[in-house]
Amino acid sequence: MSRTQVVIIGAGPAGLLLSHLLAADGVESVVLETRSRRYVEARVRAGILESSTVGLLDSVGLGERLHREGHEHRGIYLQWPEERHHLDFVDLGESSIWLYGQTEVTRDLGRAREAAGQQISYEISDTALHDVGTDRPYVTWTGGDGRPERLDADVVVGCDGSFGPSRGTVPAGSQQTWERTYPYAWLGILADVAPSTDELIYAWHPDGFAMHSMRSESVSRLYLQVPPGTDLATWSDDRIWDALAVRLGHGQEGWELTPGPITDRSVLPMRSFVATPMRYGRLFLAGDAAHIVPPTGAKGLNLAVADVALLAPAVSALLRGDPRPAEAYSDTALRRVWRCTHFSWWMTTMLHSTGDPFDDQLQLSQLRRVCGSEHAAAELAANYSGLPIGL
Repeated sequence: MSRTQVVIIGAGPAGLLLSHLLAADGVESVVLETRSRRYVEARVRAGILESSTVGLLDSVGLGERLHREGHEHRGIYLQWPEERHHLDFVDLGESSIWLYGQTEVTRDLGRAREAAGQQISYEISDTALHDVGTDRPYVTWTGGDGRPERLDADVVVGCDGSFGPSRGTVPAGSQQTWERTYPYAWLGILADVAPSTDELIYAWHPDGFAMHSMRSESVSRLYLQVPPGTDLATWSDDRIWDALAVRLGHGQEGWELTPGPITDRSVLPMRSFVATPMRYGRLFLAGDAAHIVPPTGAKGLNLAVADVALLAPAVSALLRGDPRPAEAYSDTALRRVWRCTHFSWWMTTMLHSTGDPFDDQLQLSQLRRVCGSEHAAAELAANYSGLPIGL
């Protein structure tokens, strides 16, 4: 048996950032991860960082490569057939956003924690949390060598996503959940081709939503609305590019979509989920372990960062004898969670076709309102570019 101050379950960006913030405050932690480091750092996930996320990474010495290799954008395009409008967040009084893939954030954090000597155990199994309702929690698991392990701690933090063991450890009667499953999914691709746009395009189309994003000057990230349960085998490269061309308006006002080799493809279900409270005894939840949003509003990674930005000082205070920030953590975090959940729902329902002509007209009316009213555009800009962490 061994002991540490904080056990962090999950070595994604939330878990690694939390360990980084705790270490800066003199708090010892151990990070446990089911997957391999290579797998964690290769997962294709979100790529849009809010200004508050970038500011936090800068403040703790993790922003150098982001500023060197990332791309700062002033806004987004909203589009529907025959019309495309640019929303300039900076002109609307808000902040710019940065395109920098979650894979890159995870790599930066992994290298920083490795350089600092952070203890991280990858490729473990059978992870289980015990006595989290007491002040003496502990975690057990099976190591990569097949040996059983136990680690006692003062605090356990679940940053292990929606399928990890942390959230399920909370007794059913001690937590309430809310969920919305959407009747569509995204088919996402990575392609080795220069982006055909300077900033993100969000396109409403009667055939279904489409989005043009990017990862670098030579790699594009694009999405298509598809039915849930779509079989990737039914979508050839040509079919994907043809659908993207139609929905993104190839040829509209001279704009052209340039296809290229597809290197990765996946189908992403769309749902919203919130579990409250985000704490049970000495177990705290952060990121996808507590809440999930559809990716339309670009909030998932940024919400996880906001969670751990609140949680790190709260845990540090708790370990020094002041429980008040830890007691306030869940309520404070959830104010931002619900605001971002609403924004993500709003963007999703505004842009995804249901096949109902009545819904089509409502969506087009909302899009025209956003693009034709400075007040409506500013509200979208404020939510998209990022609200304060401690909302």
